Formats: sequence, C-alpha cells, structure tokens
Amino acid sequence: MPTKTLQIPTADGSADAFAAFPDSGGQRPGVLMYADGFGIRPVLREMALELAEHGYYVLVPNAFYRHGPAPVIRLPEHIGEDVRPAVFGELMPLIEAHTAERVLSDADAYVSFLTAQPEVCAGPVAVTGYCIGGLWAMRTAAAHPGQVAAVAAFHGPVGADGPGLFSKLTAQVHLGHAEGDMTPEALGELNQALDGAGVTYSSEIYPGTIHGFTMSDTDAFSASGLKRHWDRLLPLLDRTLRNS
Repeated sequence: MPTKTLQIPTADGSADAFAAFPDSGGQRPGVLMYADGFGIRPVLREMALELAEHGYYVLVPNAFYRHGPAPVIRLPEHIGEDVRPAVFGELMPLIEAHTAERVLSDADAYVSFLTAQPEVCAGPVAVTGYCIGGLWAMRTAAAHPGQVAAVAAFHGPVGADGPGLFSKLTAQVHLGHAEGDMTPEALGELNQALDGAGVTYSSEIYPGTIHGFTMSDTDAFSASGLKRHWDRLLPLLDRTLRNS
C-alpha cells in the first residue's frame, strides 16, 4: 500500500501530512481524516491504511503544524490513564490555540490540496474525524458545501458550535457517540437540532464505549466500537463518493 509524507501549503506555513492510497493505480475518491487530540501516530497511520484498502486516497494532516512536525510532543506507545493527564497537560495549549478561524483556514488548504492530488478523482470528497477532530470535520464540511459529500465524526464534541453549524451542512452525516460522552436525552436534543436543520444523518450512541473508543493505543479502546465505526463509515463513503 503506497504512502507519502507530504507538505500542505497553508496561510500560516506548511502543514506536514501523511497520505495512504491503493497501489493498483488510477484515481480514487479523496477522504480527509482528522486525528484526535493526540495527533498523527502509528494508530492513525494504521486507520488511514485500512481505509485506503477500501479504495480511497486518505490524507491525514498534522493539525498542530504551527508548533512543529508530528509528533509535536513525545507520546508513549500506549496512552494509558496513568500518563493521560500529563500528555493532555502538554496538548491542551495546542488544542486551545487551534481556534475556529485556524480550523477553517486550514480546511480550505487541506481540501484544495486533497482535490489537486493526481491520485484523487474528480468529484466530491469526504471528511472524517476523531475526538476534537470530529468537530473540525464538521466545521470543514459546513464550510465546503458541494465539495464535501459526507462527514463522519466519532466521540467528538460535534454540537459545540450549536445548530448554526448544522444549517450549513449539505453533506450526509454520521455521528458515532461514546456512551460515556452522551446521554440518551442529550442525543435526542442533538438529533432534534439536526432534524431542524434538514440534515441527512445517522447519529447514535455506541453501546459500552467511552471517549476515545476507536483508538487502539489507549485504555478507552473498544474492539466492538471500532468495528461499528467501520460498519457505519464504509457504507456512508460508498454511497456518497461512488454513487454521486
């Protein structure tokens, strides 16, 4: 499976990125993948490669490039609960500095770069994101109606921007919530807001999961949650990017 390390020109410099795509040649639909708050690391590369095996060109940018190339901070091989507070102590200033304005400016650069790659076919793209990357994915989709045909977010704070963001969405949406993050009552309110905005979506709590359940290098990992994630993500991409 071919991979590339790339540099994406942005308004604030050059963002390092990782791309994975099929080795069979030809052009493939493009997917922009936002990492969780821990950033690009082996587990994100594995997830990008797995998605690429299904016939997609997957671009994973380092959202924290303003602070240095990935990994921006030193990460343990396994991010257990014993080290999580110290790791987040280093990461939170980076996350807080990545304002909505920066997210949208970078999203313009990422989408333009993705669609210009010779391995990416013409037509719409998709965006997926994890944890805080799920919010970034939603902002990217809302800012690029017509270009982004699908957006998926997993264990992310997707309602942080309020219903105003939902009203800008033209993409089909899947939201996979951790049971530890979302009560049934809160899910009902979120889905009511999506209904009110006329969004085509699925939005559900993944049973028995806690925040970060897709990431196999953390204590939060749930094998059943990750499988459900693929079971929802792959059909969404197939119907929006292959049948558009």
